[in-house]
Amino acid sequence: MRKIIDRYIFREITFPFLIILFVLTFVLLMGKILQIMDLVINKGVSFFSIVKIIFFMMPSFLLFTIPIALLIAILIAVGRLSSDNEITALKTSGISLLQIYYPVAIISLITFILSIIISYFLVPQSNFATKRLLFNIIQQNANIGIKEKVFNDNFKGFLLYAEKIPVNKNYMEGVVVSDKRIPGQQNTIMAKKAVLVSDPESMRVKLTLEDGSIHTVSSDLKNYRKIDFKSYDISLDLSTALSGIDKSAKSSRDMTMTELLDAMKKPGKNEADVRELAIEVHKKISIPLSCIFFGLLALPLGIRSHRSAKSRGFAVGLIVVSSYYLLRIGGEALSETGYLPPAIGVWVPNILFTFAGIYLFYTANRETSFFQKLSSF
Repeated sequence: MRKIIDRYIFREITFPFLIILFVLTFVLLMGKILQIMDLVINKGVSFFSIVKIIFFMMPSFLLFTIPIALLIAILIAVGRLSSDNEITALKTSGISLLQIYYPVAIISLITFILSIIISYFLVPQSNFATKRLLFNIIQQNANIGIKEKVFNDNFKGFLLYAEKIPVNKNYMEGVVVSDKRIPGQQNTIMAKKAVLVSDPESMRVKLTLEDGSIHTVSSDLKNYRKIDFKSYDISLDLSTALSGIDKSAKSSRDMTMTELLDAMKKPGKNEADVRELAIEVHKKISIPLSCIFFGLLALPLGIRSHRSAKSRGFAVGLIVVSSYYLLRIGGEALSETGYLPPAIGVWVPNILFTFAGIYLFYTANRETSFFQKLSSF
């Protein structure tokens, strides 16, 4: 009998969990759709590359949506059981709230394990893979964004013009480059031929110019200099095309737990960098743990919100999630600025919601509330 009830409650939670997880993940993906469409339309990126980008984005989305979907699913499922008086029937048959919590604890533990795997391994790997993929897309499709007889400003500090781009060729002819990297000095480079060359290891792109000359005019327009060359290389800054992504090194979000701990031990790190790394270390544990206390919190809240199971359960879930993530954002901001230690700034929301869950579970199990206790005095 006990196993049948456990499977029944587990199924009641699992179905809305999967639906909500899909919807929330899809909504987050829609927030990135404009950037993805820009890659397809303006950069000529292939469908296969777009699928890879979306695939690499999924772990970061899932780490955010799994705890939220779990909380709302439990609220909806338990609220539905309460509205149909099934919770009351279970209690009258001798099944305690702790026994009802057993399948909730199981699914909370499963989502916690899944989230910890995503946080520890998949998110850092996918973030860095996304960065490298975007670089490869840009450097492989840089010629697509360059049209003949059109001035191109995709490269920071440069204005590029090509008189002719032969079909199905990776070079340009009749190239003019306006170099604005040095303030107060205008360099104009002319070349018969130019080729974009990439270096995957250093994640840089350079423009190799052949048979041309560099024309330099001083800021007061009194001096002029010309330099002829057979070959001239320009290292291109793709920050405009890659929306400011740092391509040359891993950021804290791209590091595994081991890499974060090793980076914190390196000498010469300033306090701000160490705080950023420490915050990321604590987040890798604290975010997956939210599945545990969300499950603990959702069961008593679901029982209390029984009148309109789905709508109220969803609303209560949004309020809880909003409160939690507002506390997280505030705590992380205070930690980043040095007002709070990273451990406190990151873990305070978890601690507060854990105590709230324990208190609500205790009062629900005893079928009392804080207000009932006050009225008894």
